[in-house]
Amino acid sequence: MSNKAEIAETGDLVRCTIGSEETEGTYITGRDGMAVVKLNSGYNIGVLEDACTLVKKQKAAEPIEPAEIKQDSSLPPVSIISTGGTIASRIEYRTGAVTSQFRATDILHAIPGLSSIARFQAVQLSNILSENMTPAIWQQLARAVHDEIAAGAQGVIVTHGTDTMAYSAAAVSFMVQTPIPIVFVGSQRSADRPSSDNLMNGLCAATAATADLGEVVVVMHAGTSDDICAVHRGTRVRKMHTSRRDAFVSHGIPPVGTVTYPDLAISFSNDVVRRGAQTLSLDEALDDRCGLLYYYPGMDPAILNGYTGYHGLIIAGTGLGHVSSAFITRLRTLIDDGLLVVMTSQCLYGRVCDRVYDTGRDLLKAGVIEGEDMLPEVALVKLMWTLANTGSAAEACELMRSNLRGEMCRRSLA
Repeated sequence: MSNKAEIAETGDLVRCTIGSEETEGTYITGRDGMAVVKLNSGYNIGVLEDACTLVKKQKAAEPIEPAEIKQDSSLPPVSIISTGGTIASRIEYRTGAVTSQFRATDILHAIPGLSSIARFQAVQLSNILSENMTPAIWQQLARAVHDEIAAGAQGVIVTHGTDTMAYSAAAVSFMVQTPIPIVFVGSQRSADRPSSDNLMNGLCAATAATADLGEVVVVMHAGTSDDICAVHRGTRVRKMHTSRRDAFVSHGIPPVGTVTYPDLAISFSNDVVRRGAQTLSLDEALDDRCGLLYYYPGMDPAILNGYTGYHGLIIAGTGLGHVSSAFITRLRTLIDDGLLVVMTSQCLYGRVCDRVYDTGRDLLKAGVIEGEDMLPEVALVKLMWTLANTGSAAEACELMRSNLRGEMCRRSLA
């Protein structure tokens, strides 16, 4: 901090020099010579502490506890399970940062209009950045979802950071057979930004959670405008953009539904799983001794030695599902030792077919399983679940070739 006599503290007004430009903002925190400052636009920036000068000491505002919102007991009960993320967040005035909220009252204040859709209760499972998600937390999440449904919830909303939300949605799809909607929702932009998508995504997710739906889905913006959300099947969705609000896309199939905004009118495709079509069950076991390997040209086959002792391996191969022919001998040895290997494709469209070229036929002879049109990350989660819930390698192979939760299609549409 340039003004060494007066060290800035959280909430103080500071002036920062960046190149030849000067700007002012609210000091949030500093560490290792760097400071985080919130600009008047709402964006946070990282700058050198020595480039900041204290302008004014400011008393931090105390957060105001929101008033309780009376909920309508005649509306259907919906449980919100929070794993983190910014979908239900508000500004913490002590730090100028955005914090996730977990009480039902906080969520109802963060997303106005929810109280007219359902009667909510909130469950805090975790508060993590989604890149820190693990199979163990997936298991905790599956149990929490199951318990809420068993206790009478007519819908479950899972708030989740967007980076790994598709992985988690796929995991819960396999672990929980559900008679009601399980809706994953997130926010690409935090609540303190004018372009935040938390309000619309939250209202559309709540609408889906009370609808005639009986499967795991992801509900997020379908376009760049605030007019429609897509309802994506949990085993067919991928995050396709780092920051756009319409980052999530269904692959191989259209979205199974849409929710228009602000009227919140919902419609579904003909192949959506309807409410009550399945009975509730929980199969939470996962085998985390599984890996995902993206092949690239010139990759040394010795990399496969790192999977010795693993139980399963997903390979994202090129094109129709190929790797260098130099891999085949080592793959055959690992498969003979008990490793279950499934081939998927790095291509976003089409399906694996290892019967066209010599390398593909050699992979099949070595015992590699074709992953059809499964997304590599969905195949990984399915393999973890399959290996933990079957009694033999033959049964596991059969399940990996079977469509269990809409994760593969008999015919590629694109």
